[in-house]
Amino acid sequence: TSYHVVFYDVDYLNSTTSWHFNPCGYSMVVEAENFVFNSEYITTTRFNDTYKGRQPVVLDWAIGNVTCEAARRNMSSYACRTGNTVCVDSPNGLGYLCNCSSGYQGNPYLSNGCTDVNECEHSPSPCPKSATCQNIVGGYQCSCPFGGNFSKETNSCTNGLIVLRMYTFTGVIIGLSCGIGVLFIALVSTLLIRRWNQGIKIRVRKAHFRRNKCLVLEQLISSDESAMHSTKIFSLDELEKATDNFDSARILGLGGHGTVYKGILSDQRVVAIKKSKMVDQIEIDQFINELAIMSQINHRNVVKLFGCCLESEVPLLVYEFISNGTLSEILHGDNLSSRISLTWDDRIRIASEASSALAYLHSAASIPIFHRDVKSANILLTDNVSVKVADFGASRSISIDETRVVTAVQGTFGYLDPEYYHTGQLTEKSDVYSFGVIIVELLTRKKSIFLDSHGENKNLCHFFVQRQQDNTIMEIVDVQVLEEGTERQIDEMASLAMACLKHRGEERPTMKEVELRLQSMRGKMVMKRNHELERHGEAVTLLPSNYSNYFSTSFGAANSSNQCVTRCCTMERELVSWTDLPR
Repeated sequence: TSYHVVFYDVDYLNSTTSWHFNPCGYSMVVEAENFVFNSEYITTTRFNDTYKGRQPVVLDWAIGNVTCEAARRNMSSYACRTGNTVCVDSPNGLGYLCNCSSGYQGNPYLSNGCTDVNECEHSPSPCPKSATCQNIVGGYQCSCPFGGNFSKETNSCTNGLIVLRMYTFTGVIIGLSCGIGVLFIALVSTLLIRRWNQGIKIRVRKAHFRRNKCLVLEQLISSDESAMHSTKIFSLDELEKATDNFDSARILGLGGHGTVYKGILSDQRVVAIKKSKMVDQIEIDQFINELAIMSQINHRNVVKLFGCCLESEVPLLVYEFISNGTLSEILHGDNLSSRISLTWDDRIRIASEASSALAYLHSAASIPIFHRDVKSANILLTDNVSVKVADFGASRSISIDETRVVTAVQGTFGYLDPEYYHTGQLTEKSDVYSFGVIIVELLTRKKSIFLDSHGENKNLCHFFVQRQQDNTIMEIVDVQVLEEGTERQIDEMASLAMACLKHRGEERPTMKEVELRLQSMRGKMVMKRNHELERHGEAVTLLPSNYSNYFSTSFGAANSSNQCVTRCCTMERELVSWTDLPR
């Protein structure tokens, strides 16, 4: 290896054939005959200073007279011990030389004299044009475009299109396979979970069905065993579909024992479905009791039970849908402008039909039934304002030989019989008291518990009785009643309410007596209207179809209409006097 070195200070030692110089801190002797003229110059100084001049030379030299392997054994004199250097044996005999490692440049004889070379800054770039050069310590890297491979042998990038297509195709296949696999696993898992959940749901529903059916049968056997055969059993799926899975938008109202939903069955029948608000044994007993009671009732003024569902925790009851809401909503709706106008005739008829339904429960049903929660909110009205008595969850059926039964007090404040409240003894007269409150509501259009002009809560029953005793009843009667009814009719209605609200149950009339009195009032009102129409030469309105039949059956009226009217008026006078007689 030839090194082009320029020496500026060369000391003459002992002859003209050798010089001593100190390159990079190392002393060595250079023989004169090894100098070869070249394009560089070296300054020489002889000892006797007789010759001065500048001579171009090329210096070929080496360190020591040992090889690299021998030199490494004596690290104290080894010249290539700095980093990033390599030892090379001299090609011209003994000795060795130090070179910077590949990718480094500088003076290998100095500490940290070899520094990294940034090959990427060289021009031309060591990488092919299509590749990107990236410098690394001690070298460089060539990065080919996506899909290509760098070849050091040819210093070029291989065509990556085929590779790219192959990788793309492989990626697509792998992606599709993974996607299909994941989708298949998810589908299978979903089906298995759904089948598992359906299995659990079916088992739970079967358990509920068995339990509820046993409770229903036990209740019905003690009352009317044949009633179960006339009650349809609905599936839970059918009722969920009918109510959009019991959507809150389908709620018709919240009763004392459950929430009522509007539903449309598969045969397009519109129904009301009653569902318990909570799940406990008391609610289950209430629903079973209502189902047993309703299975025995068949009256035109009692809401009709279509069937039940026994697959839920608490049985669901399916009733006919009554579109016009409750009497309470019509009488006491918050928006006065939206209230339905109930004429005086309508109010008498509503009271008459409701009393007819309660009288049927007390005396005409196969087993006497006490409703125990008679109130205006449980009287439903159809499109033609006909009455449908509802909500028999608290009702009790008793044997014929019983007249009263001791129970836990249950009902609604404002309608609750005070005697029943204090003694716990339930009788048919408890329903009579509650019905008396409804009559007062029809007269005054006030709630059973209302706010007076001073903002204080008042009990309508006590308020009405006080007004009746003070002979100021007309001051609290609804304006429409005052306009349409006569004073005698209003007094008669108020007297009937007073009779029903007697503190002692034995002093109150029976529900049958109340029904007769109300039907008599209706009959007189119809006859009065007919008389007025006859005077003006207009068509005569006939009595209600059931009116004359009822009295002819009950009291043996004569065949002629005149005799019937006479008998009706006589009975009416007798009934009017009942409330004034001591009992």
